[in-house]
Amino acid sequence: MTTVTAQYDDQGGVPLGGYAALASVFAASAGTFAVLARSRGVRLPEEVPPWDVALLGAGTYKASRVLTRDKITSFLRAPFTRRAGDGEASEVMDEPRGSGFRRAVGDLVSCPFCAAAWAAGALVASYTASPRLTRLVCAGLGAVTVADWLQYAWTWTQRTAED
Repeated sequence: MTTVTAQYDDQGGVPLGGYAALASVFAASAGTFAVLARSRGVRLPEEVPPWDVALLGAGTYKASRVLTRDKITSFLRAPFTRRAGDGEASEVMDEPRGSGFRRAVGDLVSCPFCAAAWAAGALVASYTASPRLTRLVCAGLGAVTVADWLQYAWTWTQRTAED
């Protein structure tokens, strides 16, 4: 991997080995779920209606934001990141620290776009095993997302009125 890393990143800051390990964990988790689900008779849905895709999307969005930006989940990120500053609406901005696998996990837990793939994987697995429960969870996360956007709209309205 050292030769590949050197060819890919001449400054040596990209933890390709850590990324490979995380990708392996993701793939192994998906495979394990598939094997367990099949052995327990869980059947794949015949179709996924568009409204369920929207619910899963809203749930994925909010779950990834909670993991990567909420102050209250800082304790999960702290071993892999450092606080870089404050974001909008009481969110925090963390940056990865360390090297190798630690840095790779820091990249994952500080990036809402990266964490979204993991959140979507978990929600899709849950949807396969228990669609009603997953719809309820995603509806709750979706409601928080709508509330967030209403808060942003209210703040924007107030700022616009003051100008």
